[in-house]
Amino acid sequence: MSFHHSAQNIRVDDGHILRATLTNGEGEQVEAEIDLNNFLGNDNGFFSWGGENFAHSAEHINFSVEGNENVPILRAVLHDTEGNAVERDVNLSERIGNDNGSFVFCMC
Repeated sequence: MSFHHSAQNIRVDDGHILRATLTNGEGEQVEAEIDLNNFLGNDNGFFSWGGENFAHSAEHINFSVEGNENVPILRAVLHDTEGNAVERDVNLSERIGNDNGSFVFCMC
């Protein structure tokens, strides 16, 4: 399940730590976090799921919850192999879910 439907206070700290209050199976609110650097990389100027350490080569990292669906979007300036800076974004709910109050990554 996409985490943002069962989350509150969603934020990204230090440019790569996703934190939120998630609802678990009993309906309780629990604090959770996941390090996006473990699952998200920079592949020639594009966010890459299954990669790692995107934040090491990113600039101007920012996060927002957008639209009527409250979609969690991470934005950053990434560099390609030629050194060009490109603005990119990624929907964190594409691969991050909520498993009983804990963040999980899925390459589904």
